[in-house]
Amino acid sequence: MNPAIPQAAMRDLQLEAPWRERLFPNNEWVLLLVILIEGAIFSITGNNFLTTANAFEITRLSVEVGLLALALTPVIITAGIDLSVGSMMGLAAVVLGGLWRDAHLPIVAAAAIALLVGIAGGSLNALMIARLRFPPLIVTLGTFSLFRGIAEGVTRGIENYSGFSPRFLFLGQGYVGGLVPTQLFVLIAAIALSAWWLHRTTYGRSVYAIGFSPEGARYAGIHVARRLAFVYLLSGLVSSLAAIIYVAHLGQAKSDAGTGYELMAITAVVLGGTSIFGGRGTVLGTALGLFAIVILQNGLRLSAQPAELAGILTGALLVGTILIDRLSSRVRSNRLAGPPSGEQKSNQQSAIRNPQSKGEVEVRNSQLAILSVVILIAAAIVATTNWMSLRSLRADLINPAGSRRAGTAHKAVIALMPKAKGDPYFVSCKQGADEAAKELGVELLWDGPTDLDPAKQNEVVEAWITRGVDVIAVSVENKVGISTVLRKAKDKGIKVITWDADSEKDARDFFIDQATPQGIGYTLTDEAARILNNKGEFAIITASLSAANQNEWIKYIKERLAQKYPELKLVATQPSEGDRDRAFAETQTVLKVYPNVKLIMAIAAPAVPGAAEAVQQSGRTDVKVTGLSLPNMNKPYVKAGVVESVVLWNTVDLGYLTVYAADALSMGRLKRGDNEISAGRLGKIEVANDEVRLGAPFIFDKHNIDQFNF
Repeated sequence: MNPAIPQAAMRDLQLEAPWRERLFPNNEWVLLLVILIEGAIFSITGNNFLTTANAFEITRLSVEVGLLALALTPVIITAGIDLSVGSMMGLAAVVLGGLWRDAHLPIVAAAAIALLVGIAGGSLNALMIARLRFPPLIVTLGTFSLFRGIAEGVTRGIENYSGFSPRFLFLGQGYVGGLVPTQLFVLIAAIALSAWWLHRTTYGRSVYAIGFSPEGARYAGIHVARRLAFVYLLSGLVSSLAAIIYVAHLGQAKSDAGTGYELMAITAVVLGGTSIFGGRGTVLGTALGLFAIVILQNGLRLSAQPAELAGILTGALLVGTILIDRLSSRVRSNRLAGPPSGEQKSNQQSAIRNPQSKGEVEVRNSQLAILSVVILIAAAIVATTNWMSLRSLRADLINPAGSRRAGTAHKAVIALMPKAKGDPYFVSCKQGADEAAKELGVELLWDGPTDLDPAKQNEVVEAWITRGVDVIAVSVENKVGISTVLRKAKDKGIKVITWDADSEKDARDFFIDQATPQGIGYTLTDEAARILNNKGEFAIITASLSAANQNEWIKYIKERLAQKYPELKLVATQPSEGDRDRAFAETQTVLKVYPNVKLIMAIAAPAVPGAAEAVQQSGRTDVKVTGLSLPNMNKPYVKAGVVESVVLWNTVDLGYLTVYAADALSMGRLKRGDNEISAGRLGKIEVANDEVRLGAPFIFDKHNIDQFNF
C-alpha cells in the first residue's frame, strides 16, 4: 500500500462503488426516509390515509405533474430549463377540445394533433436554444407567455370544452378493477422508459456529459445541438400528453390548464437531486421527489391541516434535502482526500480570504445557520399544529356536546369550500359557518384554492372523499369541471351541497341560493336604471368570464334591459379575476375606451372598491359605481359619493345557513319535497324543490351602510 494515500481513500478507489452509492448516487435515500416519515405521521393524524384506496389516489394525483417532471429531468441535467411546459398543457388542451367539439374530429385524431402541437412547441424551443444558442431561461420564459397567450386568444379565456365521451373520460377518471386508476399505467410506463433511456442507453448518458461540460462533450464527438434539440422536443411532446390526461381527468378543456404545474414539476426534479447546474440527476430521484410532495399535500388535507402548510413544508423539505446532500458530498470528498497538506491548508485559507477564486469554499457557520433556520421552521410548524389541536380540544371540553349531539357517538364532519380562501367575501362567509358549526357541535373543514382554480377545487374534493366526510359543500368556480368529482362523492354515499354558485343539478343534493339569479340580475339592473335615470351607457366588471354565477346574473341583467330599459346600454363586460388591482386597471381602460360610460357595475366583491378607486382617481364626478360587494370594503367610497350603492345579501348568514342545511341533510331533516328548513337564529328558511333560499338581495347605501359590519 502506498503510504501517501490514506486507507479511506484506498477503499473509495475500488473499481466498483459501494452499493448505496450505486443505488442512490444523489442521496435519494433521504427522500425515501422523508416519505416513510410522512407516511408514519399522516397515518396517525389523517383519516383513511393508510389505505390502499388512498395510495392509488396519491398516484393518480401525481400523473400530470409527474409526466412534466420526467420530461424536465433530462432538460435540467443538460443545465437547461423549460418554463413553458404548463403553458403548453393549456394550448394542447384547447386544441384538443376545439378540434373535437368545433371541428367534429374523432377524439383520437384530435388527441394526435394535440401531440403534434406539443412537438411543434418543443421544436420552437429547440430551435432557439440548440441552434441559435439563446439562454434556455429567456427562451422558455418567452414561450411560457406565448403558448398561454395563444390558448387564451383562441378561446378568449372563456371557452370551456366539455361533454367528452365516457370512453375518453375513462382515461382520466376510470379505475381498472375498481381500484387502480387508469392513468397510473401511463405514469408507470413513462417512468420505466425514462429510466431505461436516461440510464441504460448511450444517447441518455450523453445528456449527462453535456450537462457536465458542453465543450468537453463536443470534443468527445457528441452532437450537442442535436441532443439538446431532442430533449426540448421531448418536453413539448410529453406536455401535450399530460394535457390529454388532464382533460380526461377534469372532463373539461380550458386555456388555464396546467397553470403553475411547471413550478411544481421543477421542484420535484430538484428535490430529487438533479442539479440545476447540470450533469447530475436520476429518474428515481425525480419520482421520489414527486411522491414526497404529493403525499405531503394529500396527508395535510386528510389531517384537516391548512393547505398553505404544504408550500412551507415543501420549501423546508427542499432546503433540508439539498443541505443534507451537500454535507454528505463534502464528507465523501474529505474522506477521499484525507488530511489536507500544508499547501492545501494554505489554498483553503486563500480561498476564504478571496471568495472570487475558483473552487468550493466551506462556510460551516452558514451551513449551521441554514440548518438552524430549517429546524426552527419545522419547530414552529409543529408548535402551531399542537396549539391548534389544543385549542380544538379545549373547545370540545368546554362545549362537549355543542347541541343535541351530546348523546351521539358520531360527530358530523362538514367540508366547506369557497372559490378562493383569501377573498374577503368568503372570509365573511366563514364567520357565519364557524358560528353555525359551534352551535351544532359539528366538525367544520374549511379548505380550497387561494385563487380561482377549478383544478384545485377538484383536488380538495378528492381528498375529502378519501377522508370520508359526511357532507361536502362547494362554492363552484366551474360547474362542468367540478360536477364529475361531486358525482363521485355522491356515489360514495357523501351528501353534496353547492352554495353561492351551482354545479350541474345531478351532481349535488341541494343548492344554497343566496338569492335567485333572476332576483340579483333584476335588482342590479333596476339600481342602474335609478342611478342613470333610465338612460345612458354602463359597463360591467365581473370576476371571470367563465364564472357560472356571474354569467347567470349577466343573463338576467340583459333580459331586464330588453324588457324594461331600452335606453340603457351595456357597452362592455370586463374580467377582474377576483382581483382588486385588476378591476382598477380594467375600469381605467373602460373609461378611456368608452368615454360616454356613466356607471360601472362591478359584480365581484373586490371589483367594486377597485372600480371605485379608478373612478375617484380619474376625477370623473359624472361616473358612479354600483355592484355586488361587502359593506366594509366600500364604506369610504359610499361616503365619498363614488359608490352609489352596494347590492348584496348578508354573507355571514349565507355561511351560517350553508352549515345548518348541510347538518340537516346529513341528519335526514332536509330532503326533496320539503318546503322549509329551521336554521337557528335565521328561523324558517324557504326550500323550493332542490334550492334553499336565503332571501332577496339587500341594497346598502349611505343611509344604512354604517349599520353593518362585515
